[in-house]
Amino acid sequence: MLFSSFRHTLNYLNDNLKNEGFRIGMVHGDTPEEARIDIRSRFQMNREQEECIDIVLFSEIGSEGLDYQFCDCIINYDLPWNPMRVEQRIGRIDRKGQKSETIAIFNLITPGTVDADIYERCLIRIGVFNRALGGSEEILGEITREIRNIAENFSITDEERDEKLQQLADNKIRLIQEQEELEQKQLKLFGIQLPKEQMQKEIDRASSYWLTTNSIERLVRLYLKNSLSSDQEFIIGDKPLKNLRLSQDSRISLLEDLQKIKRKKVASYREWENWLKGADPHLPLTFESECASDNPKAAFITPLHPLAKQAAYSLDAKKRVATALKVKTDKVPEGEYKFAIYQWQFHGIRKDLSLRPVSDSDIVTDHLLKLLEEANQDSLDKIEDKNPEYWDTLDVKHHEFWAEARIKHRQKIKEQVEYKRESLKTSHKARISLLKEQLGKASDEKIQKMRNSQIETAEADYTRRIQDLEIAIERAEITADPVAYGVINIY
Repeated sequence: MLFSSFRHTLNYLNDNLKNEGFRIGMVHGDTPEEARIDIRSRFQMNREQEECIDIVLFSEIGSEGLDYQFCDCIINYDLPWNPMRVEQRIGRIDRKGQKSETIAIFNLITPGTVDADIYERCLIRIGVFNRALGGSEEILGEITREIRNIAENFSITDEERDEKLQQLADNKIRLIQEQEELEQKQLKLFGIQLPKEQMQKEIDRASSYWLTTNSIERLVRLYLKNSLSSDQEFIIGDKPLKNLRLSQDSRISLLEDLQKIKRKKVASYREWENWLKGADPHLPLTFESECASDNPKAAFITPLHPLAKQAAYSLDAKKRVATALKVKTDKVPEGEYKFAIYQWQFHGIRKDLSLRPVSDSDIVTDHLLKLLEEANQDSLDKIEDKNPEYWDTLDVKHHEFWAEARIKHRQKIKEQVEYKRESLKTSHKARISLLKEQLGKASDEKIQKMRNSQIETAEADYTRRIQDLEIAIERAEITADPVAYGVINIY
């Protein structure tokens, strides 16, 4: 990927690189969306393929919207003075999903120019090219303004400009380092400094089978079938990119459902609503992120998309839900077991949700959630004659689990609050000490005023956090609601 801030420079490079035999793509602010997608697709091809692109030329605006994790080399033909702009360029490839262990960044600089002075004395020194500075936006914004003031001041000599740039970098480096040091101390004190491998495990553990692309697609298909009272397939296609086909009456029906859920000021809601109100019966959609990246005009159906939310709300039944399932496994003895699924909501320091399975067999209880992932529907005759009292033994068993878990949860919240309270005191003391030290060194009246304001803010923030912890102890609770009952046949 090669970046330049100037359109005429891109045209110059395009002509000359093509003359050298390179296969070139060019993306700028006026490049149509379809062309951008085509260029990205060809850029991702193996170089042996005839349609492959070797180099893509980007303007600042042209790089927005798509990610290029498959690319591991960036050339900055010219560098913006704004460090955040540089980070945004690098961020197009230096992100989660990058296949290479390292990425290469080449910066082309002309010696003896103002750009060279800014590069050597400022951008490199603050670490733009070797670490993420995303949490320092305010400081980086100040750096950009001061760089421009220094560079465009023609009343100073080259030596004075170099000295001012170096002084600027030194001052801002110290601010960034102080900010990062405080953040790192707080992370360690609060016990959330996780190694990279452990962080990935936490992410994987938080992932749910019921939120996978296949599960969301099944949910949406079931919703369309039930809501529109038809056995026909409304989602057409076996490939990741599919086509939703609905008549005007069907779209009006879904629009009525959409209006029942809370309106969100997001693009997906607006686009879905506009399509339902429009005259086009066809909508390209996908449930897979890679396909959505390659086809930005397709509706990307995630758990947060309004169509998925409509489908979820449609299953929010008030009456007791019961089902019959069957599954083949050697992990549980053969037989017919009744089960129930409860939703537990944890209150305290933060809210959390989990599904709690209960069965008339302890072995089935231990394996039930995994068995449900693999189960198929069985004959509903097995549950049609079951009255509500049939499931009462499961409610009694669930209450025992809930009561025990409630005691442990309340004790856990109390211990966490005590730990966080002490951690907060320590980090607050360090923060105030640093701010007072900076205040003592400040001679400028404006900086003194700023430091005093920071101290007041820190004190108010500390008081609020302590109060939140006290409230968390009072709110520590587990509320439980039945989601479904059923009979599962193990064979």
